[in-house]
Amino acid sequence: MARPEANQHSIKVEEGWPVIQEGVDKLIKRIEGDNSQSFSSEDYMRYYTTVYNMCHPNPAGANCQVMPSLQGKKGEALLNELETRWLNHKMMTWWLSRFFHYIDRYFVAVKNVPSLQEVGLSSFYNLIFGEMNNQVRDAVLSMIDREREGEVIDQALVKNVLAVYVDVGQGSLKHYEKDFEEAMFEDAAAFYSTKASKWIKNESYKNYMLKVASCLKHERETISCYLQDRSHRKLLEIVEHELLSVHATELQEKEQLDASPLTETSM
Repeated sequence: MARPEANQHSIKVEEGWPVIQEGVDKLIKRIEGDNSQSFSSEDYMRYYTTVYNMCHPNPAGANCQVMPSLQGKKGEALLNELETRWLNHKMMTWWLSRFFHYIDRYFVAVKNVPSLQEVGLSSFYNLIFGEMNNQVRDAVLSMIDREREGEVIDQALVKNVLAVYVDVGQGSLKHYEKDFEEAMFEDAAAFYSTKASKWIKNESYKNYMLKVASCLKHERETISCYLQDRSHRKLLEIVEHELLSVHATELQEKEQLDASPLTETSM
């Protein structure tokens, strides 16, 4: 886009911000479902020119509506709301980046500071995930465990929520690793430790090994489909450790017992 005309005058933030706020409010209404709100090329140029004349960004105002919508919700209701709000936030960030395009093209480059897109993504993490990550993570882990128990869950929802960890990291897996993956491994270990303790007491060697094979197949083909690739191998190692390595001695004894000839009393 060409720069605004040279006869434009500089304005203070307090003069220009009401114009930008008008656009932000209009954008929020549109994202929330008011299809009567739209942006003409004249609107876009007006906002762009105002930013050019202010030359000072303040794009983070929309998050004040996100937190209240998440607070008080639990489980899948929380995850569904988070998914919706994240999609809205990405759309908001995209539009605001257009409104503030002058800053990205000139100010950001000169000052060597993060782009508006980067600020928009990191602000969602800092302002929203900083408060809600424990609840979000626990809700996801609960759904994963329910699926391990045979319940049908919304896999697309789980996958989309886990993708937020990557998106807010702008392609980096640092938030996924720190805020989700470590807890997920611990949860898997606890889940299969409980199962193994029960099965080793009640099942024959053959039945136990069939259950192990079924669990590994489930982790490979189901759980792994919504995790990041880096998680797959370690997850399977954890499952194998809890189901096989921890009970290796007992399994060996069961195998020998199953393979032994019939006792005299049963002949």
